[in-house]
Amino acid sequence: MNLTLNHVSHRYSDMQVLDDISLHIPAGEILCVIGPSGCGKSTLLRLIGGLEQPTSGEILQIGEPPEGCLNPLTFVFQDFALLPWRTVRANVSLVLEDHRLGRAENNRIIDDVLARTRLSDFGDALPRQLSGGMKQRVAIARALAVKPAVMLLDEPLSALDAQTRELLMEDLVDLWERQKFTGVYVTHNLAEAVRLGHRIAVLSRRPGRVRELIDIDIPLKDRHMTHPELEVLQTRLWDLMREEATAADRELQHV
Repeated sequence: MNLTLNHVSHRYSDMQVLDDISLHIPAGEILCVIGPSGCGKSTLLRLIGGLEQPTSGEILQIGEPPEGCLNPLTFVFQDFALLPWRTVRANVSLVLEDHRLGRAENNRIIDDVLARTRLSDFGDALPRQLSGGMKQRVAIARALAVKPAVMLLDEPLSALDAQTRELLMEDLVDLWERQKFTGVYVTHNLAEAVRLGHRIAVLSRRPGRVRELIDIDIPLKDRHMTHPELEVLQTRLWDLMREEATAADRELQHV
């Protein structure tokens, strides 16, 4: 499924948050969105996911969802959003309960996504028994369970330590290689952006506008932390953002 944003703007009362955003995200591409604090990255994701409606402009979903798709769009959040009284299996099952699947089909889907996220041995565990990285794997498994056309990821790794982030980036690449979902990935971490994005949209400080759209031609499976081209690109992104990030921080301190 393709996503197209045509001249999308959004405001809260007298605060303009996003201004004239136009983007096209082809099926099977991951677009990473970066920008200074408060520039509207998460707002943009909520608009794409239909949690809010833009003040002006339009967001189009073009094309058919994959066979077996239960929800065309699904979110993965920073805070995992797991129910603490439910086991891993029951947390994943939550997104299937409104679809009236038979017990065998429900179990098949859960077994499949737990296997793909390397959680098969933890189906009966409660969230409090899991590490932060494993909790985020549960959140990703839950998103995959509905076989989405589009995954919307809102800083999903920002609460994790560096080693766990690296392992989960490898997991996300592996999952995408096996099921080439369309993704919009919001992050403030430039290393994540250059590791996971086929393209990177750099937003200006508020009101957020697309300042630059950068293509990365290196296949996801060939990227690693010390890849020289990615290091150069990361430096370029920081050069683009440095002055605006500093200005945005000053503005936020005076809000």
